Amino acid sequence: MLTIGLTGGIASGKSEVARLLAARGANVIDADCVAHSVYEPGSEGHVALVVAFGPGILAPDRTIDRRRLGAIVFADAGKRRQLTDIVWPLTRRAVEGLVRQQATAGAQVVVVEAPLLVEADWQGLFDQVWLIRTSPDAVRRRLAARGLNPAEVEARLAAATDPEAAAAAAHVIIDNDGNLADLERAVEAAWDALTSP
Repeated sequence: MLTIGLTGGIASGKSEVARLLAARGANVIDADCVAHSVYEPGSEGHVALVVAFGPGILAPDRTIDRRRLGAIVFADAGKRRQLTDIVWPLTRRAVEGLVRQQATAGAQVVVVEAPLLVEADWQGLFDQVWLIRTSPDAVRRRLAARGLNPAEVEARLAAATDPEAAAAAAHVIIDNDGNLADLERAVEAAWDALTSP
């Protein structure tokens, strides 16, 4: 089984690349979804986050309100580090378990989409790291189209993957400043190179 860590900054096109790889037969694990699962009510992560950030981060149904939590951590690098110190180890453990399950099930290629793969130091979990890279101006346009205001956009950019560190860790780099057809051609070329004898 071949494992790929798929990473890139916010609004870089990671999810679209993951979809394109799934269409070509890869089994995709979304690390963000896994991360959300590790702080569901009653979990170790849920308790740790409420202790760290207070009950104000809870929604009426006692789930973690990610928007409230985001407002806290994106405004303060120390609090962001506190969050990652809680969530990343739990997420890594869960991701490793899911990859083992895929291996047992006979998967040929497993892709783990992980926005902060390099920051979390997960490179060693994968046979290859693929970086989806996008210019800051393209990211700003995409985030504005999602309804984020300029201050929210800049906060997300400031917290994003360090492009130089990510590029240094990557085996494959796909630039995504063009349109969807350009991206699909780049993914197809990378997939062909991966799966060719």
